[in-house]
Amino acid sequence: MTPPPTVAGVLLAGGLSRRMGGGDKSLRVLAGLPILARVIARARPQVTALVLNANGDPARFHEFGLPVVADSIPDFAGPLAGVLAGLDWAAGVAGTTHLASFATDTPFLPVDLVARLTAAVSDGKYDLACAASNGRTHPVFGLWPLALCEDLRASLRSGMRKVDQWTARHRLAVVEFPAQPYDPFFNTNTPEDLNEGERVSRAADATRRAAPG
Repeated sequence: MTPPPTVAGVLLAGGLSRRMGGGDKSLRVLAGLPILARVIARARPQVTALVLNANGDPARFHEFGLPVVADSIPDFAGPLAGVLAGLDWAAGVAGTTHLASFATDTPFLPVDLVARLTAAVSDGKYDLACAASNGRTHPVFGLWPLALCEDLRASLRSGMRKVDQWTARHRLAVVEFPAQPYDPFFNTNTPEDLNEGERVSRAADATRRAAPG
């Protein structure tokens, strides 16, 4: 067994939100709260430290009280650029061995995400891990070792942009999460998704109220 990872986290908000009509979709309100607030509430307890990856003026996220780091790779290079920014930041967090990444448009992400991803790499057979549900992988919900930071930097500088293309170069564990009573990786890409998110939120609240204890 290898020593358990010490995990920091990065919230990926560096995209252009084209399907939402532009702007920061993580700042849209869902059931009375910004989506980002819901994501932070679920992600923060799972990691030792948390950073927000976003481009542009960081002041728009001031109310959330998180450090903000921009992509070091230009021209909105996608989620891998956000992971790299997170890895560079996490290298300055004492004792950190791994980085967990979270999308910021997924208000119902699993509260045991990091625990299950770290368990998947604990025997040393895998380099990194990502989540899956309902027959689909969710590579932006990943666990990334700081030791692969320079490999990722070189790949991005060579033009690589697809997460799956880069992870295929390494030993990847895929961790399946149940998609009932709702998919925890439901994401709010469009205005229609916001409406669906309201419905899912009500269902999730009902499930919690019905739970014993």
